[in-house]
Amino acid sequence: MKTYIFETDEQIQTTDTYLKNVYLPAIKKLGISPVGVFKPRQTDSTTPKKTCVLIPFNSLDEFESLGDRLSKDQEYTMAGADYLNAAHDNPPYRRIESTLLKAFSDMPRLKTPKLDSLRKDRIYELRSYESSTEKIHKNKVDMFNAGGEIKLFDKLGFNAVFYAEVISGGHMPNLMYMTTHANQKDRDANWKMFVDAPEWNTLKAIPKYTHHT
Repeated sequence: MKTYIFETDEQIQTTDTYLKNVYLPAIKKLGISPVGVFKPRQTDSTTPKKTCVLIPFNSLDEFESLGDRLSKDQEYTMAGADYLNAAHDNPPYRRIESTLLKAFSDMPRLKTPKLDSLRKDRIYELRSYESSTEKIHKNKVDMFNAGGEIKLFDKLGFNAVFYAEVISGGHMPNLMYMTTHANQKDRDANWKMFVDAPEWNTLKAIPKYTHHT
């Protein structure tokens, strides 16, 4: 997951144009898909200026070699010249933050959500669980897989995009996942069903999962 942090609307426009017209078509040409692009829902002037790009790889080698493969694509380098050759005093972002994730065993591939609501109403909810120790983190990952938390989310129609363990990033030990909902009302109703579900109340009572709710 690449997160672009911006200071100005101009930076947002420059990077959005690059992502839509240059970067995404180039990596799709390399067989990398599906790719998700997400922005915070605008609530007020304090909403962070950032864009998150979720990119799936089949291996660490594929991840590591992406930059070299793109640099050899003349169509990419020409089309993206404005972004790629930006001046040091007029960069297209403030910084890029990168988080490398390993998919959970119970959901090893990204899934495209099946939502039929208006795009503007959809909720893509990215959650992060940072644990206090590595052991507690390991148990939390187990809670999703062997414990059956993923199966419960599936049963309740949370339309998950991914569940993954952070293996390199700014917040660790950590896991992240993304669920999707038709709108805010459905999101709230889905979470109420989850909290009230007998499976969840049984699962969170298991001693080794006590500190993960």
